[in-house]
This record gives sequence, structure tokens and C-alpha cells, in this order.
Amino acid sequence: MKNAINWFEIPVKNFDRAKVFYETLFDLPIQEMPHPSYRYGILPGDMQNGVSGGIVEGEAFEPSMTGTLIYLNGGDDLSVPLAKVEMAGGKILLPKTSIGSNGFMAHIVDTEGNKIALHSMQ
Repeated sequence: MKNAINWFEIPVKNFDRAKVFYETLFDLPIQEMPHPSYRYGILPGDMQNGVSGGIVEGEAFEPSMTGTLIYLNGGDDLSVPLAKVEMAGGKILLPKTSIGSNGFMAHIVDTEGNKIALHSMQ
């Protein structure tokens, strides 16, 4: 097994608002994908050699502060996406915090009420 995670989905209540939030955070477009029952957007990532995921709006997809905590790639320096969280409508719960030789992490809340973590080596 190459990775413990294959794919993840972040539930959203307002797809357009969430799409703007994540596009602002990563400074990259979210690719919308057709789906017969949901609105779906793919987050930036290497879908051939790595792990990626998406945002999804639909019945039975409920944002949460208490579910599984997903760590998204914060790029080269966590300060860059973290500086965009509040201007994009999110909230910082735990600021950039050192985790020693494993880099840095932070916890945020997105515009939909999901608790998400960010990680980088700087």
C-alpha cells in the first residue's frame, strides 16, 4: 500500500462560496466535475501519483467541526495560505505551530464550518 489515504471529500453547504475559499487559500483553480447527484470540485493535486480530494455539495454531505481532521498541503511556507484564511471568510483556530522536525501545522475553519488542518515544512 502506497498511501493510507486514496481520496478525501470535504462536505460543503454552499459550493460556490467554498470554491472561492479554497481557490483563494491555494491560489489555484478548483476544477468542477460533473456528477449526476452532487456539485463536485477537485482540489489541486497529483491525481496520478499522489493523494487528492474534492469539495462536494449534496444530500448527506454535512460539514463538521468534530469529524476526521484532514491535513491539506500548505505549500512551501504555511504562512502564505494561512494569511489568506480570514480574508477568504474562514477562521484560524490554531495558528502556525511548530511540530519539530516534521515542520509546521495550523487548524482552521472553512466557510462551511469544517475544521481543516494545514501542514508545511516551513
